[in-house]
Amino acid sequence: MTEPMISPRRSAADRYPMPSAAPRPEGLADILERVLDKGIIIAGDIRVNLLDIELLTIKIRLLVVSVDKAMEMGIDWWTRDPMLSPAEQDLAEENRQLRRRLEEVEGGGD
Repeated sequence: MTEPMISPRRSAADRYPMPSAAPRPEGLADILERVLDKGIIIAGDIRVNLLDIELLTIKIRLLVVSVDKAMEMGIDWWTRDPMLSPAEQDLAEENRQLRRRLEEVEGGGD
């Protein structure tokens, strides 16, 4: 005599599965690509007050985005930053040399 098979009780999740959400990225590279393509902004303020007197305020703004997307947004500070441009670094070195020479000339006249 064979025993009848008893099926295990199914939960509501088994009977009514959740519809799948948007396709998930497969890895960190996909997530990074999406973030750089769309951009992400993190903003926050830190304030230190003592008896209603503001002692310190720090404003933090972080933008994570690709260079192309930043330029689309009108952000291109790195093109004018002297520390990031070789030609500008040469000018900064020349400026330092001229200041030294000027100090020598002014110091020699005393």
